[in-house]
Amino acid sequence: MKIPPVKGTRDFYPSEMAVRNWIIDGWKRVSVRNGFEEYDGPIFEYLKMFQIKSGDEIVEQLFSLQDRGGRDLALRPEITPTLARMVNQRINSLPKPIKWFSVPRLFRAERPQKGRLREFFQWNIDIIGVDDTRADAEVIFTTIDYLREVGLTNKDIKVKISSRKLLAAVLRSIGIDSEKLELLYPLLDKKSKLSEDAFKALLEENIRDQGKVKKIIDFMAIDNVNRIAEVVNINSIGENAVEELNEVFVALDVMKVPDYCVFDPNVVRGLAYYTGIVFEVHDIAGDLRAICGGGRYDNLLRDFGGTSMPATGMGMGDCVLEILLQEKDLLRKKATVPRLDYFVACAENLSTHIDMRLVAQLRSLGYSANFSYKTGKLGRQLKEADNQNAKKCIIIGVEELKDNKLIVKDMATGEQELVSYDEFWSRLKA
Repeated sequence: MKIPPVKGTRDFYPSEMAVRNWIIDGWKRVSVRNGFEEYDGPIFEYLKMFQIKSGDEIVEQLFSLQDRGGRDLALRPEITPTLARMVNQRINSLPKPIKWFSVPRLFRAERPQKGRLREFFQWNIDIIGVDDTRADAEVIFTTIDYLREVGLTNKDIKVKISSRKLLAAVLRSIGIDSEKLELLYPLLDKKSKLSEDAFKALLEENIRDQGKVKKIIDFMAIDNVNRIAEVVNINSIGENAVEELNEVFVALDVMKVPDYCVFDPNVVRGLAYYTGIVFEVHDIAGDLRAICGGGRYDNLLRDFGGTSMPATGMGMGDCVLEILLQEKDLLRKKATVPRLDYFVACAENLSTHIDMRLVAQLRSLGYSANFSYKTGKLGRQLKEADNQNAKKCIIIGVEELKDNKLIVKDMATGEQELVSYDEFWSRLKA
């Protein structure tokens, strides 16, 4: 009986593993380049950790279990609660600011669909302990830095930036009660997924005031921060939020990435814990889910029992990113199976095990090397070398052995040279 993989999971054969490693290696390289340090935590945590952040309804959206002691646990659906717990545990000894990144494997018990699976990898970057819009700008810049590196341009993607603080101020200014805000955020977050009529109907169903509905729709149609005052009157908190947005855009301009960034009040981020700047990265065509998203969450450490501390961050899953890179034909060009340095082939059936000896010597010098278990026709061995993506092939024959020489073939150009055994090793060691 053949057992298939669990729905919503992936098998990583060598070619898929090469893509996965290429994406993750890039995440790590860009993180370090931008001054972030790597951390990780356990793959499962106490279930109550995720209930603190998202409420009891989160239980249905993750894989939960009980250990032998009857304790309720869950496979991590995200790593931010783990980050909050870890920082709180050593809050007084950790140097500030905390600039950390992680690439965890995450699990969510939801219906698999395009760009969303039950298990996936996610790049997280966070800056904790900085109450400064430059930290928000740096998180956005680091995100763009990676996306540029993999070949995506401002013709492919846009970073849509808004502010949860501004949205709250606008909603209050038009008469929405503060206790209704957290109920409205997930609703407003659905706007990009609905038609105009469907979104309006949804608003009218929850806000039974045509005037308020119109003002919300008008606000979410603004495409420039400086036009907000034309549509709604905001208080000092809202004005402060506009100032913060302008500071972020100035910083991104200074960092030479303004062409990637736009103001878009439709970016809400459904989770309740965001407190300030929020952003998402979308493909220009708009065919996919958000590639990533993030923002400021100044109260999260306090919610997990620690002291209140400013924080901002971003999470990028590998599923949507990989789909976009495939559509742009960037994976074929960039993510390839690692190349083998040398393949050792025997022209005749030699019984001296010289191929194994050569491979062992090459490996001991730090080179990747392989040989064929099936000696015989040279053509088959050369094909095997090509299949293993070898840069060079060392060919050994009886006559060469007599003269203590090797044939070294360049697999890309087809050129080959006859060199003495001693000369070959002296070149490598040099």
